[in-house]
Amino acid sequence: MFARLTIQVTLMAAIAAPLAAAPPKGAELNVIPRPAKVEVGEGTFELTGGTVLLAEGDARAEAEKLAAALRTATGFELPVRAKAKDGSAIRLQLDAALEAELGKEGYALAVEPAGVIIRAAAPAGLFYGGVTLRQLLPEFIFSDTVVKQVSLAVPEIGGHVRREPPRPVRWTIPCVRIADRPRFAWRGLLLDPARHFLPPADVKRMIDLIALHKLNSLQMHLTDDQGWRIEIRKYPLLTQVGSVRAESPRLGDRRKGDGKPYGPFFYTQAQVRELVAYAAERNVTIVPEIEMPGHFLAALSAFPHLSCTGGPFKPWTRWGISHDILCAGNDESVQFAQDVLAEVVELFPSRFIHIGGDEAPRDRWKACPKCQARMKAEGLASEAQLQTWFNSRIEKFLASKGRRMIGWDEILEGGLTPQAAVMSWRGTAGGLAAAGAGHDVVMSPTSHCYFDYAQSKAPGEPEAIGGLIPLARVYGFEPIPPGLPAERHKHILGAQGNLWSEYLHGRKDVEYFAFPRAAALAEAVWSPAGPRDFADFRARLAVHLRRLDQLDVNYRKETEE
Repeated sequence: MFARLTIQVTLMAAIAAPLAAAPPKGAELNVIPRPAKVEVGEGTFELTGGTVLLAEGDARAEAEKLAAALRTATGFELPVRAKAKDGSAIRLQLDAALEAELGKEGYALAVEPAGVIIRAAAPAGLFYGGVTLRQLLPEFIFSDTVVKQVSLAVPEIGGHVRREPPRPVRWTIPCVRIADRPRFAWRGLLLDPARHFLPPADVKRMIDLIALHKLNSLQMHLTDDQGWRIEIRKYPLLTQVGSVRAESPRLGDRRKGDGKPYGPFFYTQAQVRELVAYAAERNVTIVPEIEMPGHFLAALSAFPHLSCTGGPFKPWTRWGISHDILCAGNDESVQFAQDVLAEVVELFPSRFIHIGGDEAPRDRWKACPKCQARMKAEGLASEAQLQTWFNSRIEKFLASKGRRMIGWDEILEGGLTPQAAVMSWRGTAGGLAAAGAGHDVVMSPTSHCYFDYAQSKAPGEPEAIGGLIPLARVYGFEPIPPGLPAERHKHILGAQGNLWSEYLHGRKDVEYFAFPRAAALAEAVWSPAGPRDFADFRARLAVHLRRLDQLDVNYRKETEE
């Protein structure tokens, strides 16, 4: 019989102490990211063909997801019911009273030989409790086919490996009590389909991997000088012209072109809606990025009259920064941007809409009569203030749609608009300044979060844009910048790793550069503040990588520089 009372009592004991307390070493559980509070018991719970999942109300949808995730490798039916007769069960429960202790994404998990219970204040917490439960099972639970028997590899002296005879799989979970919640609300990665496109199936795969690491935000860099990757029905020329470039820089010799037309590649609005829904089921929010006023050449190729010079232009065939940007003195420019964003907000329900704002050279504005006239009419002292004027129009428009604007830290240069959030990439200074002034911030400094940088100096590494960010550096990242007053810490929403794709040509490249660094970042943004033990992380990572093997992830297998 399912020991509901016993499990509920021990569960409440597990969440009684503050989550800020330092957790014990977690290597024996091999959970990534490390849970906030862990108490390991004796014995195991075994998932069998007779196990049922119990859930009612809004918890039922999460139970169905968990059952489906467990069913693939086990082959067990795992029905979801409101009540159970005798037999093992996994119960999922929602309790709004837990929000004070666990927040909306936290969970409490109790495993005893008689059964399992996951409790949370909101469905997101049940989802993450299910993620932890899966990580407590043998790594074969992540297989995409039914696993009946396994043959384990046993390391021996001299570097040899002995393969044991096949034996039946036992789907056991160690008895444990966990109370867990994320430290930060924004735990993200960025994908860049503007430079090299990722088909929807590959984006879905990344969403699955993000969710496995309890990351909850996927920023999609949809437009740039080299390509426009989203259907805008009012302006079909954006994809007819902007989604194709004549060639790309040659792999291994970025100074030369490869002579191969690239495109047309873009997401239809139907595909976007499908991706957004797929992500939402996994507690991932897709944040769209529509670059403006810089990184805009693909759009200007379709609408050259929106530039300061009138063109003509073509989508760029090299990497870097174009000096031709959206003309802020042209009345049509603001309307065009608002028209585009009007369709974007209908597709993406995210609270934040990213407008880029970075690397926008202002020399064209200095020489542009329209821009100079705008500055004079508005009493603006610099081109940086002109960009702030432009941003203010965009911010007000997004606010009218119930959304907030976020941009890269260059939007600080002419003065921040009132409600703008900042993504700090040029170190931590921008984030420190913005948060200090009461603005929300996502930390994404190049020094720790640019995952298109090399992971190692070792021979044979794939071409990277430059730099070196090894795994240990990512693991040591602290999102709260030094010097930020304690009362302003609340403005640090979290952090994000960025996978710019100039040299990431497809899914396998993206996975190689993302993992295992994304696992390290996940722990930096989920687990409690305090000293981190890299040796402990690597011990857990060794097991976690076997999970990624089951998922056929093309991660970097060596973690030394």
